[in-house]
Amino acid sequence: MAKFYGDLSKNLIFGAKEKLKGKANIKIIEVPGSFEIPVVISKNIKKYDGFVALGSIIKGETPHFDFISQSTTDAIMLLSINSKKPIGNGIITTLNKKQAEFRSLTKG
Repeated sequence: MAKFYGDLSKNLIFGAKEKLKGKANIKIIEVPGSFEIPVVISKNIKKYDGFVALGSIIKGETPHFDFISQSTTDAIMLLSINSKKPIGNGIITTLNKKQAEFRSLTKG
């Protein structure tokens, strides 16, 4: 779970816990931001049966959003394919904070 945008991450954690309630043992690993999620999953890949990556990437005025969004998505997919373990990508990518707040609260 990315701590950056902590309020949004708390919403995402709540939703994930509700969805997984009674189906899995859950351990939350915190990272500074979404960019660090793939590295931490990679370091822990042998310890767990699967992962759910949770974080928020909100578009700003620079191309940073595009680079971070694409690199995290690509890295998570490669980790899942190479490890043959499920890694759910719950990192939300939005154009603004209001949109992120809505998406972090949406069930599904």
